[in-house]
Amino acid sequence: MKTAPEYELISVEINGPVCNIRLDREHKYNAMNQQMIQEIIEALSWSAKHSVSQQGELFDENDSENLRIIVLSAAGKHFCAGADINMMRDAGSKTAKENREDSRRLDALFNGLWSHPCFTIGTVQGVALGGGAGLIACLDHVITTDNVKIALSEGKLGILPAVIGPYVYRRVGSACFRRLSMQASRIDSEEALRIGMIEQVVSSTDEFDDKVQSLIKEVLSTGPMAVSSAKELALGFDRWQENDEQLRNWTLDFTSKMRGGAEGQEGLSSFLETRKPNWHPDSK
Repeated sequence: MKTAPEYELISVEINGPVCNIRLDREHKYNAMNQQMIQEIIEALSWSAKHSVSQQGELFDENDSENLRIIVLSAAGKHFCAGADINMMRDAGSKTAKENREDSRRLDALFNGLWSHPCFTIGTVQGVALGGGAGLIACLDHVITTDNVKIALSEGKLGILPAVIGPYVYRRVGSACFRRLSMQASRIDSEEALRIGMIEQVVSSTDEFDDKVQSLIKEVLSTGPMAVSSAKELALGFDRWQENDEQLRNWTLDFTSKMRGGAEGQEGLSSFLETRKPNWHPDSK
């Protein structure tokens, strides 16, 4: 089994192809300071490097499984209260250049999560404010408790959710992002589910594990390169700047590459031979 890096404000645990990342600043409601931000960036970079997508193999040279799923959680009553108040206070005494660098680091965190090659799952309880809502927006599948409160709360402080903006915008669309940014008020699990900010709601944190394990089982039955390539496809759509014909040609090239690749051939062969493909947990 892979040995995960050790950190002070987050914990990283590897379980086969699953990397569990937990925010561990419970006494501060997991508010993100510069150290926590940097640790999350490093954990995301390390896990991406050890993913099936980047390694191109299910197992590494030590016969340990390469990563296919990230599970992000948080210790304590609250998922993440946003930016640490001391970090916010210090921003007032920094130069524009220094504040830009701080924002760049924060964006590296969100973009690292948004574009991570693994399937990403989040379990969210309590509040998810500001940057906490940004983390939610960057995940592929989010499960919350029914008493969760989510907010793009920056407006209450006279600032904007600009750094998390692109990710929330892609999550919920223009109209919802605009409304949530202007109101800066907290929404409950029912509204978050309605607008597509989250995917599942449970009555208590005790139900998280069963829901996560069920989802992990489903994702592990899907080709790992197909999972990461589906995200690459979506990112391509997000960033596309050429004309429609070039987009269609790009999708044709993408499809041809996948069909002719080793995973596509294995998937087709396993289907015709009525067996589990080699990436399926039950094939071992």
